[in-house]
Amino acid sequence: MNGDLLDMEEVTVELTESELEEIDRKAFRDHRDNRAAAIRELLDEWLESE
Repeated sequence: MNGDLLDMEEVTVELTESELEEIDRKAFRDHRDNRAAAIRELLDEWLESE
């Protein structure tokens, strides 16, 4: 694991109900109910689209 990641500060993100539903759909469909993996993938997509 990259040592730089251990030095990251905590980040709090507010999600809408529709965003939470999208996370749950993606977790079920693409990640065998692994919500953390779905969150990482969607956050990456959302950040790249900005």
